[in-house]
Amino acid sequence: MKAKRLWNERTRLILIMELAIVLPAAVLVIGGASHLRQIQRDHGVEALIQRDFGETLAISEKRINHKAYEMIDDVRKDFPAPGNACSGNLDKILAAHPYVAHVFLFTPEHGIIFRSQPYRLQDAGFHHEAEYLSTMFEGWFKMDFSDFTEKLTKMQQKGTPYYFDPIWSPRVDKRVYQSVAIFLTTDEKTGTKALAGIAFDGDYLRDQFFPQMLNEVMSRNVAEAQTDKNAVIMVRGKNESNPLAACDGWDGGTPEVERNLEGVFPGLALGIKLRGTTLAAIGQHFFRSSFLSLAGLSLVLACGIALTYRNVSKEMALAKLKSDFVSNVSHELRTPLSLIRLYAETLEMGRLTNPEKYQEYYCIIRKESERLTALINNILDFSRIEAGRKEYDFRETDLRELVRNTLDSYRYQIEQHGFTYEEKIDEVPPLRVDREAMARSLVNLVNNALKYSQDRKFIGVSLYRDNGSVKLEVVDHGIGIPPQEQSKIFEKFYRVGDPLVHNTKGSGLGLSLVRHIAQAHGGEVLVDSSPGQGSKFTITLPVNRAANKTTAATA
Repeated sequence: MKAKRLWNERTRLILIMELAIVLPAAVLVIGGASHLRQIQRDHGVEALIQRDFGETLAISEKRINHKAYEMIDDVRKDFPAPGNACSGNLDKILAAHPYVAHVFLFTPEHGIIFRSQPYRLQDAGFHHEAEYLSTMFEGWFKMDFSDFTEKLTKMQQKGTPYYFDPIWSPRVDKRVYQSVAIFLTTDEKTGTKALAGIAFDGDYLRDQFFPQMLNEVMSRNVAEAQTDKNAVIMVRGKNESNPLAACDGWDGGTPEVERNLEGVFPGLALGIKLRGTTLAAIGQHFFRSSFLSLAGLSLVLACGIALTYRNVSKEMALAKLKSDFVSNVSHELRTPLSLIRLYAETLEMGRLTNPEKYQEYYCIIRKESERLTALINNILDFSRIEAGRKEYDFRETDLRELVRNTLDSYRYQIEQHGFTYEEKIDEVPPLRVDREAMARSLVNLVNNALKYSQDRKFIGVSLYRDNGSVKLEVVDHGIGIPPQEQSKIFEKFYRVGDPLVHNTKGSGLGLSLVRHIAQAHGGEVLVDSSPGQGSKFTITLPVNRAANKTTAATA
């Protein structure tokens, strides 16, 4: 019945733990793993970073265009009216704005006035570029002046006064990107309309404007936490593989995200990546770290569950042991009390006629009361040890006398149980011990021999000196102790899993107290036993022990 009840308690504990701890933990781990798998399958990490990169490129383009518009507006406000336009006026504009390579103004009546930076015309490539652009725009405007003027008028009404034309101009062995801003200008006096244009210097864009702007926008993006500090950006032609310009730290490679520029610089694309790595590598690192963290969390949860189950099981086992302890102690107390009451009532009723019987009954009452006192002292000692208040009173003691007196007080019970008793006490030097504690240790060992000897009833007690120690042995021919349980029998409340042990009442404290007493005296207690062959318990006490020179010691 008890086994069934214990099994039911364990089953209930396991079910509660599964519902309260294991099930939520399993759902958490499985759900986390499934979510990570889905993110990995959908390239969620890469997509998230790509989205952030896309937003960074959009912000960067806006800032680059804003700066370029400011520069173009500065040039536009210096443009003369169509009726006052001449080469000299346009040259002044070029002198005031060195980042402009060419300016021009076209009217159907006077044709095109095209001017280029004078100091650059000595460069054959630049001179060829100027002639090419002048011829190209004059021919274009002659054919489409009306349509283009109408288009710019509509754009101006919508708040977009500029039309941008990207041009890749040949320069000897290379091509240079230029952006030409075309706008409509009107003479307020005569109403004459003209087409004007500003061409950025390609070398300036490549060597100064774009590098400076790319560094500036990335610094602001990092400062405003809009992108990673390791992100780098570049600009290139849509059909070009090499960057036109890049920010500091660009280490080559292919951009992870690109965005075609609109507005001032059509025909170009912004690209962004992380320095020294790729989004694929970041995604793999993220998933590897996440799965390792999830595995670590699972391991911690499993260890926590196992530890919780172990502790709860131990508490349940301890609670059962304490319950058995109360039951066993009650039985242990009841036996001597019943004998004392029986013999006392017999004496009180005066039914005895033989004076020797009176003496025998008085002796039995005394010995049972001593046994009762020993049991109570065991419990009190255990209580003091648990509370850390157990103290020992060490005094110079003749152990031979102590052992003989203790065994004499227990001899009646040994003979009543039909045991063969053998005593061997040698000469040993006096030791400083706690007399009461040592007597209790001997009584506990003898009491165990009485309880757990079934057919071969024998008790042997030996006291002798062995090198630098004194040994007290108690030998029985009882049921013995299995090897795997010999290290546990000195634990409190522990009882060997033999049917005879469980059928025999006991507190489970005796051997625990013996070990504590032996250790308090600087010694130890050992057991040598085999199932069915009996047991030998040996208390070893040192002859010369510094602690024994004190008058008291606290456990």
